[in-house]
Amino acid sequence: MAALRITPNGLTLIGLAFNIFTGWVLAMDFSHHLLIGGILVLFSGWFDMLDGALARLTDSITRFGGMLDSTVDRLSEAALFLGLIIFFANRGDTLEVALIFAAVVGSMMVSYTRAKAEGMGFKGEIGIFARPERLVLLTLGLFLSEASLTALVVVLWILAVGANMTAMRRLFYVWQQSKTDM
Repeated sequence: MAALRITPNGLTLIGLAFNIFTGWVLAMDFSHHLLIGGILVLFSGWFDMLDGALARLTDSITRFGGMLDSTVDRLSEAALFLGLIIFFANRGDTLEVALIFAAVVGSMMVSYTRAKAEGMGFKGEIGIFARPERLVLLTLGLFLSEASLTALVVVLWILAVGANMTAMRRLFYVWQQSKTDM
């Protein structure tokens, strides 16, 4: 990629485009679309790993690149969840739509609590529902949906509860650290 003059930021944006496409695939209702979406989630995830590796390899790590990567990560995850919201909304499945909304809020709060904590000088990385774990679970749910849509719903419950619990755990962790400030 370096030889092809592809930049790390370019890879980040290509990954976003693939995630938006994946969200569209998840929203559609054609044969095996959720399984295909799961495969595309895995494929799109490679770009998230490769952009950082390329930046290190080409010695082109920048603060803006880190900001772009973090921002695109949030947008990418939102695109995937939006695709599922559209899919379930079209089926009239309001519980699933609410679960996905809760998972989105939890996902954003997991990232926000870490960033805010670290911006304030605290440690913020704690909990088991960071982005990689969420994407692995989502992919698993999409794969298992081929056998039963109930499996995806169970994964959505796990994501909704787990991400929000992780965000609350991070908030509590910062509160514990802040007690030494007094």
